[in-house]
Amino acid sequence: MSAAQLDAVLAHVDSNLDASLERLYHLLRIKSISTDPAFAAECQRAADWIVTELNGIGFDASARPTPGHPVVVAHGPEQDGTHVLFYAHYDVQPVDPLNLWHTDPFEPELKTDSNGRKIIVARGASDDKGQMMTFIEACRAWKAATGSLPVRISLMLEGEEESGGKNLPPFMQANRDELGAADIALVCDTDMWDRQTPSVTTMLRGLVGEEIEISCANKDLHSGMFGNAARNPNQVLADIIASLRTPDGSVTLPGFYDDVAEISPELKAQWQGLGFDEAKFLGEAGLSVPAGEQDRSVLEMIWARPTCEINGIIGGYTGDGFKTVIPAKASAKISFRLVSRMDPVKIRAAFRKHVQDRIPADCSVKFTEHGGSPAITVPSDGTHLRQALEGLSGEWGKQAVITGSGGSIPVAGDFKRILDLDTLLIGFAHVDDQIHSPNEKYDLDSYHRGIRSWVRVLAAFAAQV
Repeated sequence: MSAAQLDAVLAHVDSNLDASLERLYHLLRIKSISTDPAFAAECQRAADWIVTELNGIGFDASARPTPGHPVVVAHGPEQDGTHVLFYAHYDVQPVDPLNLWHTDPFEPELKTDSNGRKIIVARGASDDKGQMMTFIEACRAWKAATGSLPVRISLMLEGEEESGGKNLPPFMQANRDELGAADIALVCDTDMWDRQTPSVTTMLRGLVGEEIEISCANKDLHSGMFGNAARNPNQVLADIIASLRTPDGSVTLPGFYDDVAEISPELKAQWQGLGFDEAKFLGEAGLSVPAGEQDRSVLEMIWARPTCEINGIIGGYTGDGFKTVIPAKASAKISFRLVSRMDPVKIRAAFRKHVQDRIPADCSVKFTEHGGSPAITVPSDGTHLRQALEGLSGEWGKQAVITGSGGSIPVAGDFKRILDLDTLLIGFAHVDDQIHSPNEKYDLDSYHRGIRSWVRVLAAFAAQV
């Protein structure tokens, strides 16, 4: 891969940006809302449009049926060297409440924000059509400027990410031999560290969701007639919840930290050098004191440490006014965020035993499972990660950083579990893009330099190891 070839591809990106934007606008006008059956035809139309575009630049692409919306699968020409599998999703969130949009959510507009930045405003501009198109347009530029792609490229583009993605894992399982032939998976559904610092997210926390329902008496009771004598499930539930953490913020489940690995000193030093403002981070939420493990930084807490959170509590009378009742039942929704090496099955079992051991006589507990997925960590010394960081750094003129994510992206876990592929998460969105909200936007700079970034990353993958 010569420097002249790379320069020619980047020049093509720059000179054809307007045409590239028009293609993005066309896709943004398609109302591919996956959660609403009324828009099923629009989801199919989006998939078909993408297939046409990919076939037009030399891919063998098709919209594969599922019990829900199609999965677009495309393969570039076979060639030696690295084989990448790119994932994105073409479906979008509903637009409600429509009255809060300043423009038609499906009629994209290029506007100037209060900071003087050019922004693309439309539903899906950032999540995830704009991000997806940065990669497709990078492939287009390579074909137009050089006649070929720099590496073997496959794509898997989902139509149900915003509605749970339940059909994707079985689709991946059924097509494991075809999709698992890649060397590395790429996901473009994340943010940059800041507006001038690109990042590769290599750590995603896993998730265990549990709902517990405590039952005591066979009906609600009058608290004056039965108070003290009757067991109160609200109190039982409160005692169990209080027992899940120690005063220093750590989780009490036996064995909870057995499989938790420490981050490397090098990565910890890099995170310390990011200039993360803990006070501002908490202050923007109206808080000031970190509540988790007291010997950890906030970044460690949200990226590299497991947690237990109470997401909802229901019990007794919760309407207006006051009702002196001892309820028959009380329930809570509780989630655990997991880090690398933690087993969701093991954590779920430890939690259930912890609860069952604290259920008094005359009471019972019912458990309802709400999903579980392992955490994902990409080795920090991997060749593909190093190449991606080099490509990004070359575009942005400063060292790209390795970041973690406190959230969970199930497809990354599916790539590892089903296809045995590591995943690099490389995105160009910003935290103020208002995804899932009215007036969603994607910076024009994110779109333009996102395309250029993928051009450079693909060139880096093509370099001899």
